[in-house]
Amino acid sequence: MKLSARNQLKGTVISVEKGPISAKVKIDVGGGNTITSTVTAETIDDLGLKDGDAVVAIIKSSEVIIGK
Repeated sequence: MKLSARNQLKGTVISVEKGPISAKVKIDVGGGNTITSTVTAETIDDLGLKDGDAVVAIIKSSEVIIGK
């Protein structure tokens, strides 16, 4: 599958917190870095996501703004 998103990070699922509508998935992408993604609960079921799964975090965004 070809994707237009160029920011792709391979990682391992370290936790899945599934609620009735949405879920939070934490992915260890190495080097002490973790990415957290919010997806639908249906996506968790469709992909069969669970701790330890090898995944690719695909990031496509026009803006990411974080301030402190």
